[in-house]
Amino acid sequence: MPTDGGSERIFELQEEIQQLKEAVVSHAVVDQAIGMVVALGRVSPDQGWAVLKEVSQHTNIKLRNVAELILVWGRTGMMPQEIRAALEDALDSAGPAQIPGTPPEA
Repeated sequence: MPTDGGSERIFELQEEIQQLKEAVVSHAVVDQAIGMVVALGRVSPDQGWAVLKEVSQHTNIKLRNVAELILVWGRTGMMPQEIRAALEDALDSAGPAQIPGTPPEA
C-alpha cells in the first residue's frame, strides 16, 4: 500500500478544523463578555474590549478565561474577588460613556 502522505494531511486538516472551532467559540465568549461590560459599565464596545484586556493583564489570567468568568457572573452573580476588583478598577478608569440621548453634565 503506497504512502503518499494523504493520511498525514488529513490529520493536519482535522487539527486545523478543531483549532478553528475553538477560535469561533472563544470569539463568541469574548464578544458576549464585552456586551456585558458595555451594558453594565455604560462604556462603548471599544472601551469594553479595553476593560477585558486590562483585567486580563492585571490578573495574569487569559482574556478568554476572564470573559468566561464574567459570563458566569452574569448567570450566577458569583465572581472571584481578584477579578471583581480588577474589573471595577478597569471600569473606573474607562469611566461611564455618555448615554445616547442624554445631555452632557455641566
